[in-house]
Amino acid sequence: MAYSGEVEVGGPTDVRELPGLTITKIATNPFNNNCYFLRDTASGDTLLVDAAGDPERLLETLGDGRLIGIVETHGHWDHWQGLETVVKATGAPVLATAADAPDLPVPVDRLITDDDVVTVGSHDLQAITIVGHTPGSVALYFEPEGGHLFTGDSLFPGGVGNTEKDARRFATLIDDVETKLFALPDSTWFYPGHGSDSTIGTERPNLPEWRERGW
Repeated sequence: MAYSGEVEVGGPTDVRELPGLTITKIATNPFNNNCYFLRDTASGDTLLVDAAGDPERLLETLGDGRLIGIVETHGHWDHWQGLETVVKATGAPVLATAADAPDLPVPVDRLITDDDVVTVGSHDLQAITIVGHTPGSVALYFEPEGGHLFTGDSLFPGGVGNTEKDARRFATLIDDVETKLFALPDSTWFYPGHGSDSTIGTERPNLPEWRERGW
């Protein structure tokens, strides 16, 4: 079946097969968080984006893949509740920004900065730092095949992440999202930290409305 990005807690994963790279999306408790496995099909090297919850199910989904890293998109607790268990089981290094690293329950092995490259097998992803939802959120961009972007809680279909009605945080977030994420091609498919996916082209016309409403 074609990839849709529609997953629910307790339900099956959704899998997208790209040339040489497999993306597996899974929804986890406690807040219907999305977690993503990116697996190099030649080597089995696998990157996990957010060890949000249900660590036993995450490990089951990993299967015989070799977990070479866990990128935490930001420091909010619902995105790392499974992190300690997965790290203990796999020994995988943890990657996060310096700003959000103190909020994680385990030491961070690699601090990510803007434009850093995170490698999975023979595939490179670009780190894009985003300020506003948290001080140090990070998105990951994979350029081939039209573009694939893992946005955490910074960008969703229909708007940017929660800034708790803080006008300054919202302004920073919407600016970063517009100048960094919406600089990417319209074909870019993005994978958020909760809910369904979308594309940059689908959401682009709504940017003025998001700015006007302030959330």
